Amino acid sequence: MTVQYRDGIEITLSDGTRVVCDADDPPSGSANRTSSGDADDPPDSDVTVVSHAHGDHFPEGEATAVCSPLTADLASARRDVPLHATTDERIELLPAGHVAGSTAALVTDPDGTRYLYTGDVCTRSRFYLDGFEPPDADVLIVETTYGEPEYVFPDHETVASDIVSWLRETDEPVLLFGYALGRAQKLQLLAEEAGRERLFTTDAVFRVNDVVESHLDVSFGAEQYESETELGPGDALVLPMTTARIDWIGNLAEETGAVKAGFSGWAVDDAFKFRGDFDETFPLSDHCDFAELCDLVDAVDPDRVYTQHGSTDAFAETLTRRGYEATALKRNQTALGDF
Repeated sequence: MTVQYRDGIEITLSDGTRVVCDADDPPSGSANRTSSGDADDPPDSDVTVVSHAHGDHFPEGEATAVCSPLTADLASARRDVPLHATTDERIELLPAGHVAGSTAALVTDPDGTRYLYTGDVCTRSRFYLDGFEPPDADVLIVETTYGEPEYVFPDHETVASDIVSWLRETDEPVLLFGYALGRAQKLQLLAEEAGRERLFTTDAVFRVNDVVESHLDVSFGAEQYESETELGPGDALVLPMTTARIDWIGNLAEETGAVKAGFSGWAVDDAFKFRGDFDETFPLSDHCDFAELCDLVDAVDPDRVYTQHGSTDAFAETLTRRGYEATALKRNQTALGDF
C-alpha cells in the first residue's frame, strides 16, 4: 500500500488497485466499477476520482470519474469536454465544503484500511455550502494551502458583514474579483444583499451560475456584462480573479472611477493587495485556515498524515510536533522509502 504524488495523488490498495485523485491525464482505459458492478471484476483496475471542478483538479480530456453529478456538469460546462460521473463501492464521497459540488473521498481498502483524500476543503458553513465534517480514517491526505500559523481568518459572519458594509458605503461602481467557480457566486449574493443598484458578470461566471442553479436551491441575479455596458455609481461587476490585471480592466476602472476589490484568504497578507493592484481586499476564502486544518486532523485522528498542495513541509512539521506521523508528499517519488 502506498500514497504517491505523481499526476494527481495515487493511492495503491492492497489488491493492486490504483485510486488516482485529481489528475490532469488520468490512466487511459480505466475500469471504474460502479456500485452495481460484478464483484468478480479484476481487482487491479484503476479508479479515477475528481474532487471538484476547478481547472487544476479535473482532467483535460474526456473522462469518467468518481465525482458528484454537480462536479461532472460544472467541469463539462467549463471546458466544453465531457466529464462523466460514476460510482465505486470502495469510495464514499463526502461534501468537502470548498465549492459547489466539491467532495472528499473516503476510500476503503479490501484489508479495511480507510484513506481520506480531502481535495480542497473548508469546514466553515457559508451561503449554500455546508462545512466539511471529518470522518474517522486511518490515513489522511490533506490539502495545506494555508498550512502556516499566520493564515488564520476572521469568522465567516464577520468577513461577510464587513463586505456588505463596504459595498453599502461605497458610492462608486465596484469591480469584485474572485474565482469564477466559488467566490464569484458568493460575491453576487453579497452584492445583492448590500443592495447594489445593478449587478453584472461575465460569460465565464454565467456558465457556472447556470449549472449551480440547476442543482442547488440558489439563484444569482446578475445581468450579462457587455462591452457597451456603462457602469455608474451603485453598480457592481463580478469578474474572475484571473482578469484582475488585464489591460481593459485597468482602463475600465480609470474611465468609470470604479473601485477594485480582491477576495481571497491570501488577503490576510498585505502583499496580496499590491500583487493584484486592488484598492480593497477581504479575506473571503473557500479553504480551511491553519487552525481549522489542525482541528480537521485532530477530528480524523489518523495513524498517518500526508500533506499536499501549499505549505506541505511547514504543516507536516507542525503535525509532527503535535505527535502525528506526517509526511509532505513530493512529486514523482516512487516509494514510501524515498520520503
